[in-house]
Amino acid sequence: MNLALRDIRHKLGRFLLTCAGLGLLLGVALAMVGIYRGVVEEALSLTRALDADLWVVEGGTRGPFAEASRIPGDAREAVARIAGVTAAGSVTFQTVEARAAGTAAASAAGAFRNEAGRERVGAALRVQIVGYELDRPGGPPALIQGRGVAARREMVLDRGAGQPLGAMVEIGGLRFRVVGLVARAVSSGGDPLGWITLADAQELQFRLNAPAARRATASGSGGQPQDTVNAIIARLAPHADAALITEHLRRWKHLAALSAADQEEVLTRSVVERARKQLGLFTGILLLVSGVIVALIVYMLTMDKLREIATLKLIGAPDRAIVSLVMQQALLLGTVSFASGATLLLLVKDVFPRRVVLGPEELLAVAGVVFVICLLASLLGVRAALRIEPAQALGG
Repeated sequence: MNLALRDIRHKLGRFLLTCAGLGLLLGVALAMVGIYRGVVEEALSLTRALDADLWVVEGGTRGPFAEASRIPGDAREAVARIAGVTAAGSVTFQTVEARAAGTAAASAAGAFRNEAGRERVGAALRVQIVGYELDRPGGPPALIQGRGVAARREMVLDRGAGQPLGAMVEIGGLRFRVVGLVARAVSSGGDPLGWITLADAQELQFRLNAPAARRATASGSGGQPQDTVNAIIARLAPHADAALITEHLRRWKHLAALSAADQEEVLTRSVVERARKQLGLFTGILLLVSGVIVALIVYMLTMDKLREIATLKLIGAPDRAIVSLVMQQALLLGTVSFASGATLLLLVKDVFPRRVVLGPEELLAVAGVVFVICLLASLLGVRAALRIEPAQALGG
């Protein structure tokens, strides 16, 4: 007979309750892993959405996501003329606070909707705005609803912002109509992305308020938007040498350039590095705490069976049978707890405010860690079981 299963059936209620409590702890640890992966996915969401082979930025900088980058808008023509560049487009990035201004049919009375569909009247929402040139690189990825931007004062927005097609969104005193929706397009901070024309973005970024505009006019400097962009994204021919183009831009145009891989490394190793380290630290602490708890539980289960184990030894059961009993219980405890925690997390992960990414690789990796933790934690119970004397079976 299987002694571990027989003992579990004898005290099934306590075993399941223990698994439920440990499952919640392992579910939290698994959630931290998913949030960790989600932070990386969100950080790379924008760069992958723009599908750029080369990022041209201000000389001496590492791009618009790591530090400030401003270059003249006419630099796009210079980049487009370089051999090996098939298309180039100017882009700007800015994080703003948007506010609902109703729909085209004036039926919503101006409200952002949360994930549950409830209206939040007058609520502000942080959005990262991407300004781009129409019919050039820099536009939104595949739409799930509506159409792309075709004129000024139109916007394509991530559906996570909670705005339907036709909604009017006010940003910096300007109103934009939502004409298209995309999915899972967010900034490195988790803010929804919105795409508008480059001219609108420059107006938002450089437009002066009324007092400042009067001062600029009086001084003769004017108050019109400047032709300045944050970066130029380029797409290269298959045979193009990205390193050669980068060197050409640095030497002759006094600009800097990063490949798609370089830009992703900047985002994951610089922009979100602290968040990654913090999440990794919390995950490690939770797994360590889980190991300690499993060790204590297995030890207590072993101590509850002192006379039973002593009786087994008295009738001649080998040590390997005792060791197998303790280790099997530890592994069953870890398996049932992990399964319950993972199932619960998969059911509720979509309600988290940040994306939780859990694929087969993450689940298998955490399951492997839990397996190792249970094996190591069972050693405490094994040690206690092997020290039990057969004579204890005859005690009172």
